[in-house]
Amino acid sequence: MTADISTDAAAVNSAKTRTLVLASVAAEMPSLIDFSERLHATPELGWAEHQASAWTAELLEKHGFTVDRGYLGFDTAVRATFGSGSQRIGLMAEYDALPGLGHACGHNIIAATSVGAAIILSSFAAERDLTIELYGTPAEEGGGGKIELIKRGAFAGLNLAMMVHPGPVDSAEARPFAVAHHHVEYRGKSAHAAAYPDRGVNANDAFIIAQVALGLLRQQLAASTRVHGIQTRGGQAPNAIPEHTEGRWYVRAETLAELGPLDELVRRCFEAGALATGAELAITPESEPYSEFHTDERALGLYKAHAQSLGRRFDAPAEQATMNRASTDMGNVSQLVPAIHPYIGLGCFPASNHQPDFAAHCVGAAANQAIHDGAAALALTALDYTTTPQEHSP
Repeated sequence: MTADISTDAAAVNSAKTRTLVLASVAAEMPSLIDFSERLHATPELGWAEHQASAWTAELLEKHGFTVDRGYLGFDTAVRATFGSGSQRIGLMAEYDALPGLGHACGHNIIAATSVGAAIILSSFAAERDLTIELYGTPAEEGGGGKIELIKRGAFAGLNLAMMVHPGPVDSAEARPFAVAHHHVEYRGKSAHAAAYPDRGVNANDAFIIAQVALGLLRQQLAASTRVHGIQTRGGQAPNAIPEHTEGRWYVRAETLAELGPLDELVRRCFEAGALATGAELAITPESEPYSEFHTDERALGLYKAHAQSLGRRFDAPAEQATMNRASTDMGNVSQLVPAIHPYIGLGCFPASNHQPDFAAHCVGAAANQAIHDGAAALALTALDYTTTPQEHSP
């Protein structure tokens, strides 16, 4: 199927269209690079991307887009539209950063790439019967921003939703884990650790017991699952029995259907800590679960062909291309409308996502090339995808 699609991609977009797209990308690169570098230098956490969302809105307003700031009641969400055609293309701009790591996942590149593709496509809106919709989606890093937007009606009816995500190497197909995000809290009773130890209830011991139980549980878990987290609060003084501890834990599985039973096993491990110590346990979801991804194969084939025509390669060793397993709330969008979420490489392996070294690679020559190639490939993919079925026939 992919081979047929690749041939189709070369045929549908004429040489003239390709030339126009590449010229448009080249013209926009200075502003896109500036946008990306400003985001990178000003990292903001999920639901607090005030500067990032404002810059996104301003850049698209300059290009004639109608912009809805504070989209659907979320302060840092943006929806920008251009055209009134019957075929709706949605481009996702993520722009939240990581605590302590800044843009170590490259969301500044995602935003610049999607904004670039939207600007390019706007010049084709009238002749191709398109409506271009750019969504600034907050809080992908654990906050489930796209899920909250879906709950208020966003993305419904899109003909295609797209974005590209930076990684160490190019990888075409997203295969993310479904994931549940939990805030875990134990409350015990403080006491002097030397004079009155029997008067305390040790909330830190509860966390330790839970983590031992989780470590033993992993022996029985499928290789396709992940359970991991951090303790964010352990105690305040070595001579005071900790009365309050907290942590953040993620549970991942291949699908939402598989995630439910695994999540219950993990919950029991935390309950064991409470039972053994007498501490009170509270587990609170940080967002609704992220779904596995449903890839639109036709769109992915078109993207891959255009990316390869720009010099992109999809032959990296498998162990270098595993960023495509990272969970994303774009998976929930893919359950609603046709979608793709390919990864665009910065050529920096072994530096990889969520490392300081990777953050450093998210600006500079390789990052700028990724913005150029990603914006062009997304725009060309959209133009092919929305051509009538008759024109798609080989």
